Amino acid sequence: MKMLFLGTGSAFCVRNFQTNMMLVRNDKRFLIDAGADIRWALKECKLSYKSINALYVTHLHSDHIGGIEYLAFCTYFDPSVKEQIQLIANSELMRDMWNHSLQGGLSSVQGKKTTLTDYFTVTSIPKNGKFFWEDVQFDIIQSIHIYDGYAIVPSYGLMIHDPDTGKVIFYTGDSQFAPNQLKDFYNAADIIVHDCETMYKSGVHAHYDELKTLPAETKRKMILVHYQDNVLLDDAPFFPISKEWGDKAKSDGFVLGFAAKGSEWDTEKVRDILDH
Repeated sequence: MKMLFLGTGSAFCVRNFQTNMMLVRNDKRFLIDAGADIRWALKECKLSYKSINALYVTHLHSDHIGGIEYLAFCTYFDPSVKEQIQLIANSELMRDMWNHSLQGGLSSVQGKKTTLTDYFTVTSIPKNGKFFWEDVQFDIIQSIHIYDGYAIVPSYGLMIHDPDTGKVIFYTGDSQFAPNQLKDFYNAADIIVHDCETMYKSGVHAHYDELKTLPAETKRKMILVHYQDNVLLDDAPFFPISKEWGDKAKSDGFVLGFAAKGSEWDTEKVRDILDH
């Protein structure tokens, strides 16, 4: 299985695409989140909306769902699209996504009232639920991203069981720094794809300075994403990771370091790196 990082930036990046990761297996593609700039992220990787077989949504911020209307209309009206994208999310989140985020633009087309199922094959997952795609098992993991008063707003990462390597990938989604709540998932995972702020501390994402205090065994398994533009090299094409930040990550114990926009990671090669 391969992990393609279409984008690795935060919500406010202008030199990187918002964080959207795609899993590739058996020539099928599973997209995690579809931010507002997903069309450009796909294009840069020589892909399109036709390349997506399934889409999982972690939560309802625009940098994670802002491109869904684009995917819906493109696949609905393009006669060359033969199968709907499978849209997967927690059941409560799925309901709120339609009622509060997507309905305004997608509830009608010319001469017809429409619902989410007109555009996607919808799969709702309950809390503590799991689902399968191309023999990959996914367990949904609630993350602590933001509170709405006294309640946690629905946000769900994934525990991904890779059948090719037998390894487990913990995709945190957007999460505050919560080591006590996440330690069991950190320990159970062989690879951790973790959000990581690198400038000011917002309080709703884990910050680099916080993550570097974690145990060495946890840090060495982490691939860092959802970072700000200051990690990128200013004067180079495609804005790769700067040597300063790359070296800093390695010296602080992040063996895998930052994922670059457009980079593809083979889980078998990642396994070999960590095993040696």
